[in-house]
Amino acid sequence: MAQVIAAATPFHGHVQPVLTIAADLVRRGHEVTVLTGARFADDVRATGARHVSLPPAADFDDRKLDVYFPERAAIPQGPAQLEYDMKYIFGDPTAAQYRALRTLLSRFPASVVISDPLFLGSTALALSAAPGHRPVTVGLGITLPTLLSEDAPPLGLAMPPVTGEDAQAQHRAMNAKVRELFASTQRHLEENFGESGTELPGFVLDCMVTVPDHYLQLTVPGFEYPRGDAPAGYRFAGPLPAASHQDRPLPDWWADLEHETRPVVVVTQGSFANDDLTQLVRPTVDALAGEDVLVVAVTARADGPAELGAVPPNVRVGGYVPFDDLLAQASVLVTNGGYGGVHTALRHGVPLVVGGAGEDKPEIAARVAWSGTGIDLRTGTPSREAVLDAVRTVLAEPGHRKRAAELRDEFLRYDALGVVADVVADAE
Repeated sequence: MAQVIAAATPFHGHVQPVLTIAADLVRRGHEVTVLTGARFADDVRATGARHVSLPPAADFDDRKLDVYFPERAAIPQGPAQLEYDMKYIFGDPTAAQYRALRTLLSRFPASVVISDPLFLGSTALALSAAPGHRPVTVGLGITLPTLLSEDAPPLGLAMPPVTGEDAQAQHRAMNAKVRELFASTQRHLEENFGESGTELPGFVLDCMVTVPDHYLQLTVPGFEYPRGDAPAGYRFAGPLPAASHQDRPLPDWWADLEHETRPVVVVTQGSFANDDLTQLVRPTVDALAGEDVLVVAVTARADGPAELGAVPPNVRVGGYVPFDDLLAQASVLVTNGGYGGVHTALRHGVPLVVGGAGEDKPEIAARVAWSGTGIDLRTGTPSREAVLDAVRTVLAEPGHRKRAAELRDEFLRYDALGVVADVVADAE
């Protein structure tokens, strides 16, 4: 059996997919060590893997970003905040991550290092020596691929691929503009890699995909823009299975779902973007108050029901619920567009209404629209009228349900955990 290092930047959304893979590899008999933030130690040990904390220079608590990165709050969402994040949250820890990997490898000689793509210390490791003289490196596409392409627009524009005779020329022009806008970030990251004794061989957003020996995009072709110029190591692995939920008391209305005859509309702002429930949850609750549907508002907050206040009779509110089980009963998911939540819905063939802002959420929403699996509201703070119109459309017209069902069937042809296990076995 192999020795495997799984590394993750200390964000919940980055750590959880890595833990799903770590748990599966442990079940298959491999010895796994997870290098990530100190706050995730118990979660790591629950998988059967060993936890090693990142050094202080690379560790932080993602629930308190304003404490660790106080300047970030004043930066508007969009390109400026992305530039800040790439430089200081993801870029500056590169050398410390790389040194931590080297130290760990000196006493735990893993044959494979698996990481999320923004754990740039793994990229530095891949650049530090030729294949065969270092562990096999595997990048996990836990969100959208950053690779520039002639066949698709770059991230940041939240638009589908251009069509027509000059489509590739237009994409190349967009890519050139991105490289220009990222010039300062590129220089900053080149300095970060230089501290680890390595050198970026090209544009950093490309390198995150092209440098690892394997880059496994955790979706299917039906949800991602085609890229005919992707490197050989880039391939679709399908989405990961839903993480098993911790045992929590179920709300008193849970058992009634099995007998519900009305369409069930689930609304959520995800696991962490839920400080302000007026962005999406409250408008959805109010918009659907007079509709013949059951609305389940998932707040992912212990005080969520109280925070949401009074709700109409056709609304049920839960703080933490087994999301995978809930979506098995759903007709529509109204969401802010997290990659994991969107894929959980599509795993059940549930069409979507997406209202997201910040990070990668507008891009994910654009792919929901492009794939035909739902409606992109194109804002993170939609009006009640916009939500009502979108939910009515998805419920009344079969096209989105049909496409969501087709992607559900496409998911079944992929086995992400099996793909990772095969890579590990080949590296032994």
